[in-house]
Amino acid sequence: MDKVIRYEKDAKTRIATITFDRPGHLNAPTIAARLRYADLLHRASIDDDVKVLVIRGAGEDLGSGADLEEFMDVMNSEDQGPRLAEFRIGADEVKYPPIGSFRHGASVSQWYANPNSGIRGLQDFKKISILEVKGYCYGWHFYQAADADLVISSDDALFGHPSFRYYGWGPRMWWWAQTMGIRKFQEMVFTGRAFTAAEMYDCNFLNSVVPRDQLEAEVAKYALACARNRPNDTVFMQKVFFEIMKQFQGEYLGSLLSGFFESMGSGVRPTPTT
Repeated sequence: MDKVIRYEKDAKTRIATITFDRPGHLNAPTIAARLRYADLLHRASIDDDVKVLVIRGAGEDLGSGADLEEFMDVMNSEDQGPRLAEFRIGADEVKYPPIGSFRHGASVSQWYANPNSGIRGLQDFKKISILEVKGYCYGWHFYQAADADLVISSDDALFGHPSFRYYGWGPRMWWWAQTMGIRKFQEMVFTGRAFTAAEMYDCNFLNSVVPRDQLEAEVAKYALACARNRPNDTVFMQKVFFEIMKQFQGEYLGSLLSGFFESMGSGVRPTPTT
């Protein structure tokens, strides 16, 4: 688990770094790694040695989303232990809602609105977060792009969610619409295509786009600029201001709403073949 999500901090610069390090699987986090990510965000949020958090991926990509094979195996298994581990509950401590019940899937979808699930933890993060994007930024990794304070991208990056083409939903639907603008986000959802870094910059989703060989230097420039002024107490107050503003824009409400619609997938009728 520690090898999938690496954490380092430099107390001198007050910059910490989280690295998704599973390049052989396009940096897809396991369930355990995703929960570790949530814990690391919580710790960095409290740590007085940290003012800025940089989040990046090892290898050629930020990441292509969660480990769906593991997720489906866990959800369809007769063994409830792995399912309960998602909720940080021991295998025999409670009884999980049975397969076929609404709550079997809805419990997970609503859990994803909780920052402790590792889905939207950056929304509650009280330090400055900077996401470094390269290559694929799909699915779960695209969630982080919606929620980070600043997003710096290589010019060859691609953004999107494969779910739009088959299932139709993702936990950050509401906030993608807010951060991309509803017209462009509707284009992404209804066409199902990925957007280039240039397109995402044009709709104000990205702060900076540079050639890949300049990406780390560009991120370092932003991180140092953020770390070298104002104390952590001021950062905390600034983040609370933006957090309250986002709640008036419906950020958490949208998380609950997306979770509800994701839970309704079993009621969708496939298009009849001719």
